Amino acid sequence: MEISMDLIKKLREMTGAGILDCKKALEEAGGDMEKAVEILRKKGAATAEKKAGRTTKEGIIVAYVHFNGRIGVLLEMNCETDFVARTDEFKELAYNLAKQVAAMKPLYVRREDVPAEVIEKEKEIYRAQIKDKPENIVEKIVEGKLEKYFEQVCLYEQTYIFDDTKKVKDLINELIAKTGENIRVSRFTRYEIGEGYED
Repeated sequence: MEISMDLIKKLREMTGAGILDCKKALEEAGGDMEKAVEILRKKGAATAEKKAGRTTKEGIIVAYVHFNGRIGVLLEMNCETDFVARTDEFKELAYNLAKQVAAMKPLYVRREDVPAEVIEKEKEIYRAQIKDKPENIVEKIVEGKLEKYFEQVCLYEQTYIFDDTKKVKDLINELIAKTGENIRVSRFTRYEIGEGYED
């Protein structure tokens, strides 16, 4: 099937992927735009996995203070080179992720950051909630509830507040695929007036 340049351009605008990658994805998808987007997203995830071990010593720290002045976030996002760290796209994503932290209150960056004892405690709570169910069903329910827990408390697992069709990790993976560099959020701190104080 011959893929038109207009179709390639449209896919490129939608995904930010390179022209050649868009062409290959469209060819593989038989011209189906949705399938091509999915192919590129999977490729982005595969690219991200390959680059995950590479050192990220450059980056930026962004600050976001909510308009009412009651919530503030500091977020560190890293990459491999200063060149990528200075791009508008990198800075914009970092800033938007700081907004994500302000709005969604994650506790951890990735699911791997959740301490084992916290996971075990959550599992105990879930098991206690469904103790009257058959054992083979209990574990499936516990795993499902644990996934939902990760989606709440882990930044990378959260649905992106500016596009509910994507998770935060999808955006990171897309930028990794686009820049060819390992990119990661290293840490964040969220502040809220009055939080942590008791009368």
